[in-house]
Amino acid sequence: MSAPRIVHGGGIAAAAARFGGRPEDWLDLSTGINPNPVAVPDVDVAAWHRLPDRHRQDAARAAAARYYGTTNALPLPVPGTQSVIQLLPRLVAAGRRAAVLVPTYGEYARVLGNAGVAVDQISHLDEVTAAHGLVVVVNPNNPDGRLFAPNELLALHARVSAQDGLLVVDEAFGDMQPQNCIAPLAGDGMPGLLVFRSFGKFFGLAGLRLGFVIGETAVLEHIEDGLGPWAVSGPALTIAAKLMASDTSGIRLAIAERKAALDAALRDVGLTVVGGTGLFSLVESPDAAAIHEGLCRRHILVRPFDYNPGWLRFGLAPDRAADARLAEALADVVG
Repeated sequence: MSAPRIVHGGGIAAAAARFGGRPEDWLDLSTGINPNPVAVPDVDVAAWHRLPDRHRQDAARAAAARYYGTTNALPLPVPGTQSVIQLLPRLVAAGRRAAVLVPTYGEYARVLGNAGVAVDQISHLDEVTAAHGLVVVVNPNNPDGRLFAPNELLALHARVSAQDGLLVVDEAFGDMQPQNCIAPLAGDGMPGLLVFRSFGKFFGLAGLRLGFVIGETAVLEHIEDGLGPWAVSGPALTIAAKLMASDTSGIRLAIAERKAALDAALRDVGLTVVGGTGLFSLVESPDAAAIHEGLCRRHILVRPFDYNPGWLRFGLAPDRAADARLAEALADVVG
């Protein structure tokens, strides 16, 4: 029997149906996405008119290699890294188990388990054993921001690859902390390592459905075969090639300012921030359920967690007006 679907952030329509208001009038803080999407560059008409030609994928891959600093691999563009998570069961050798470091993004354990792979949800890296043919670590982690230094992950990779296993490191939230990313090390010189990167979170273009996978050429080709032809649209490839070649320092600065404003609003009402990344903050409170509902009644959506009812994840507000709206609502609900 399949595990039930996971309720992720971003369910504004469902929240509006329950608590009222038009979806477009809600303040959505339930996702970990840059709240200010970058300006979309011009896309030539041929990108819309034709199936994505190879030169578009080549340009996107070259731009991604420069952006992620990969010298031993050309990152493979995929229609969102969720699409590759769906293929992970194919990469687990028969009879091997999978280990997922939790708490984390729930689709890993769900997809693997639904495919018949035995999954161990572990809390520490030292729980990985020779029985594990696939190990998943999200770094920095969603939702608590847990972060491992590159040397810790490389030591884990050495253990996993020595047993002919595969280490998957999900760096979806790594753009704000490139110094802690191991994407530059992935490729043909590092067998047994696969790195996932998100495009839409940092650039604020999640609706584009684009990500990149970095690893050995043979593994990337296997993934590409599994996705089928023309998996990523021509416009998405064109946008990625242009934006990843641009100066992104201003994006990082703007995100850092938005993050500081969020944390200040949370601290001002006495909420305890227990983790997060550059794109969200995790709050722990015994009143989390009441705070979530109170904010919903004021048409502000944050992310609760069924496996930890004391947690709420707050995404970034887009501007000072939204900061003030959140601060006023928090003062009413928490104060």
